[in-house]
Amino acid sequence: MLRPRISPCLLVHQGGLVKTVRFKSPKYVGDPINAVKIFNEKEADELIVLDIDASANDVEPDYQMIRNLALECRMPLCYGGGVKTAEQASRIVGLGVEKVALSAAAIENPALVSEIAEQIGRQSVAVVLDIKKKSFSRNYDLYTHNGKRNAKRDPFEFAREIAALGAGEIVLNSIDQDGEMSGYDLDAAERLRKAVDVPITILGGAGALDHMQQLFRKCGVVGASAGSFFVFKGPYKAVLITYPTMQQKDALFHV
Repeated sequence: MLRPRISPCLLVHQGGLVKTVRFKSPKYVGDPINAVKIFNEKEADELIVLDIDASANDVEPDYQMIRNLALECRMPLCYGGGVKTAEQASRIVGLGVEKVALSAAAIENPALVSEIAEQIGRQSVAVVLDIKKKSFSRNYDLYTHNGKRNAKRDPFEFAREIAALGAGEIVLNSIDQDGEMSGYDLDAAERLRKAVDVPITILGGAGALDHMQQLFRKCGVVGASAGSFFVFKGPYKAVLITYPTMQQKDALFHV
């Protein structure tokens, strides 16, 4: 039986692991490889690593970093950042990465999703949609380049388009909720769940296991991802990497 996945999301900035709040003010929280080692020990379901510099600075993926992460990682690994071609995606998968995440490149050229799916398989293609709620509206805008560029697309219509083109998974990331630890945007999650039939992962806002359980109750079998929740502890946000125990996860899934 399928069950929800819980995936830590690591943001890499200038070679270090950082956390942001609403995509701003990156705070250094440690070394990515050390974080991977800890998540190995805690038997995380999957790991998402996003290089937030690559696309923003228009540079190629850091293949040496990806190789190092893949060699250390003992769980399925999804990497995103700077991927613009099917050849790059194929090279990354060849380094031991299970899924390649696209964002700006897929929005600028949706046909790229099909090209990469043909090259590495649909199941290995994820598309990250960074969304922000419009003022005084239930609607959302789709952003790229770390929330700096408005793509002027409805994210849910675009999700349907890229799912038809071959995206095997869609990651919905809320800019408004990023780093706030106040809960997921459940309205956006439900709208995405109704829009597409492919697997989805919701990112942005988790600050407690209850937030994940609320997501599963609202949307059923989906992926729940988080960054701050897995690296910060207590009201002063001391850096301490954590992950739910098997018993905690079993309790979450009984929804």
